[in-house]
Amino acid sequence: MEKEIKTIGVLTSGGDASGMNAAIRAVVRKAIYNGKKVKGIYRGYSGLLNEEIRDMSARDVSDTIARGGTILGTARCAEFRTEEGQKLGAEICKKHGIDGLVVIGGDGSFAGAQKLAALGVNTIGVPGTIDLDIACTEYTIGFDTAINTAMEAIDKVRDTSTSHERCSIIEVMGRHAGYIALYCGIANGAEDILVPERYNYDEQELINNIIRSRKRGKKHHIIINAEGIGHSTSMARRIQAATGVETRATILGHMQRGGSPTCKDRVYASMMGAYAADLLCAGKTNRVVGYRHGDFTDFDIDEALAMQKDLPEYMWEVAKALSV
Repeated sequence: MEKEIKTIGVLTSGGDASGMNAAIRAVVRKAIYNGKKVKGIYRGYSGLLNEEIRDMSARDVSDTIARGGTILGTARCAEFRTEEGQKLGAEICKKHGIDGLVVIGGDGSFAGAQKLAALGVNTIGVPGTIDLDIACTEYTIGFDTAINTAMEAIDKVRDTSTSHERCSIIEVMGRHAGYIALYCGIANGAEDILVPERYNYDEQELINNIIRSRKRGKKHHIIINAEGIGHSTSMARRIQAATGVETRATILGHMQRGGSPTCKDRVYASMMGAYAADLLCAGKTNRVVGYRHGDFTDFDIDEALAMQKDLPEYMWEVAKALSV
């Protein structure tokens, strides 16, 4: 017979993402609704090892759903990547009576959750990353807010780029994944979209596109460049030298991580947090919550981490067709 879960811990790990607070709130309130105690672990796995752990009530998460970032804080933790750190983390969970743990973060955070599950702590992962690079799910917390933030910023850059008849290279986040760049490239009507999954590093092709656009009378040229390619400033210098067209680089950076979450990020994060709490209450462990084909579901962490993900091929074809 499965041991009954009495106390659920929750932490956020890795990069922050808008909507994490909605997920935390849902974990806390759904667990309490199910008759469980909840403990918040501050500053991710680093805070776990330092025992930064506090009891949480339903009131502790009041008025948090609209806030960006994470009320629990987050931090990278090299020590938790070691076997000794993982064992210490499991011991601290047991010391504080935490027999179920919700980890909100990306694939690196899930690798830590996987280790804790193997050490006897029932653990559920919830995908919180603006990069949308977790293969088992079509949605990750923070992606929708990030692309809307980037989209609005790119619209503004386009206005000034048109006024000055410039070429603008706008670099968006996404680590090694091109999802933010692809979505914004379509949403903002970019002339070129550079993503690590597809880019052939042929700058001459970009230069030819800019020259052709000028001959057709276009007054601006927007290039969306993914963080995984980077080097936007040096790229801008080379393009300006080759085309004679004034070219500026704009790196949007960490503004994409912050801000009040969109409706989608609030609702979907709430559903995922509640789902994770329900899984623990049912005695499940070593699972990752996901969203696929219109439903919230869950996967074995080992299987989830082994999955591969690529950009949607048709979406990429459409992006190329619309940039003509």
